[in-house]
Amino acid sequence: MRQVVLICVGGGLGTGMRYVAGVLAIHWLGPGFPYGTLGVNLAGAFLICLVQQFAAGLIPEAARLFLVVGVLGGMTTYSAFAYETVRLMTLGAWAKAWTNLAVTNCLCLGLCWLGMATGRIFTGPSN
Repeated sequence: MRQVVLICVGGGLGTGMRYVAGVLAIHWLGPGFPYGTLGVNLAGAFLICLVQQFAAGLIPEAARLFLVVGVLGGMTTYSAFAYETVRLMTLGAWAKAWTNLAVTNCLCLGLCWLGMATGRIFTGPSN
């Protein structure tokens, strides 16, 4: 039960972070492109992989669950990414839709690799 509470508290923090990122992105960059969702997905790709790399004996399991499943799981949002991309398509903004698709997927995969590589600096090679 303690694990569920940790995950729920972390998820609440993460969803709040996602909301704030979206509001700030619209304020700073405008509503024409889903910059907030892109930003949290990119940050999440790096941070989830970094924390998972540290999880190999360096942080307690409860902290890993709180951070990865809770905070970062609540912060990142594939469903919003999918909706926003399809919405751009239905609006005829094909260039923006394809840009969002390509940038999100390529950079998230690259940042995931970078997060693991950064973590390996501290943990050494793992399986």
